[in-house]
Amino acid sequence: MTIKDLPQREPTAGTGKGVLYLQFRLNDQRFALDVREVVEVLALRTLKPIAQAPGWVRGILSHRGALIPVIDLAALSFARPAAARTSTRLVVVRYHPAASATTLRLGLILEQATETLRCQPDEFQPYGLDNVEAPYLGPVRQDAQGMLQRIEIDQLLSDEVRRLLFADPPAQVPV
Repeated sequence: MTIKDLPQREPTAGTGKGVLYLQFRLNDQRFALDVREVVEVLALRTLKPIAQAPGWVRGILSHRGALIPVIDLAALSFARPAAARTSTRLVVVRYHPAASATTLRLGLILEQATETLRCQPDEFQPYGLDNVEAPYLGPVRQDAQGMLQRIEIDQLLSDEVRRLLFADPPAQVPV
C-alpha cells in the first residue's frame, strides 16, 4: 500500500495546497507524520527481535533487501505496545540523524494509520512545553476532531539508541 491509497480529508477553504500528513492514533490521541518522510506503509508483520534493546524497539524488518530497525511508537510514548489491529501499520520512514548527512530507514509501528490530512505546516503551533524526555513530540494543530500533534521523526532516537540500531560500519584496517 502506498500513501496515495489512503483516504484523504479535504483542506479548509483558502489554505492552498498545503502538506500531506499521515494521521494515526496512540493511546486514543491523534498524531501526524509529514508524508514527505514516509517511504512506504505496510501491514504489520513479524520482526526479528533485538536482544538488550529498549522495550519499545520491536525488532528488525527485512524489506526490499535492507534490514530496517523498527520501533513501537505507542510503547515509546505511553509505555504500552501498539494494539494488533487491522489498522495498525508498519510505516517505513526516512530518518536523518543529527549532525549526519546520511539518510537512514526506520520502521514505526502506528495504530489506526489509515487516513491523511492536507494542511499548511504553520497550522501546527508550539504548545509551550519543552519536553526534553520526548523531543519528537512536535507542535499541535486544533481542528473539529480535537488536537493533532506532529511527530518529528529526526528527534525519535536518543544518541544511545541510534548507535544501537544504526551501528557505524567497522573501521577499515590497512593491510
